Amino acid sequence: MRLFNRRRFLLGTAGIFTASLAGYAGARDYQGGVPWEQGKALPPDRYNPAKRFLTDAERRFVTAAVDRLIPADDFPSASQLGVVDFIDHQLAGSYGRGDIFYLQEPFLEGTDSQGYQSRAPSWLYRRAIREIEGAIASNHDGKSFAELDEATQDSILTDLENGDLALPTASASTFFSLLLQNTKEGYFGDPIHGGNRDMEAWRMIGFPGARYDYRPYVARHNERLEFEPVSVAGFASRITPNSTE
Repeated sequence: MRLFNRRRFLLGTAGIFTASLAGYAGARDYQGGVPWEQGKALPPDRYNPAKRFLTDAERRFVTAAVDRLIPADDFPSASQLGVVDFIDHQLAGSYGRGDIFYLQEPFLEGTDSQGYQSRAPSWLYRRAIREIEGAIASNHDGKSFAELDEATQDSILTDLENGDLALPTASASTFFSLLLQNTKEGYFGDPIHGGNRDMEAWRMIGFPGARYDYRPYVARHNERLEFEPVSVAGFASRITPNSTE
């Protein structure tokens, strides 16, 4: 598995992801649900801690897994920035139901250019976690993924990524790819969705968030600008997503 040196990870993903986030600054274009309605902007689906899909056991698996994908170093780990909350909330809503995906069988192995080829994400998470935990319990004296040492967790994630861990019904590699993508989204996305707690990931890479207007700074070349990040919802970096301020 390509366990991430955080700097290499950022070079490979943050530029693309923050570019997409920058598009959210135009609040009139922000779409928070499906189906899309022409000429109508929908508010973002604000994180609600009561809106959950994962069981406690599934959350323990996801917490351990995302913290191996983005472990703590000088900056917080994935779970410390709320990535598990982000994933749980997304799975409980339209994304988890697969409202934007074509979900009619048969599901065939697709190419990289064809995108997601599976049942609803919530189905894949639940089925894959159950089957992964079953395989681990059989081979590691009844232990769960979260109870294993980090080296063994890394080895299992590597097998998932490469498709070397055979699961009865779920695709190991498809699940790994989805988990990795959702981890990136939760870590670098707008905190209104539950992840990127206190906008620490944005501060780490110097991303100012969803600021409306940069025209006063266009002519200020080679000058470092120290902006505190701003959410698409308008709150500043030290206000939590659930705040009413």
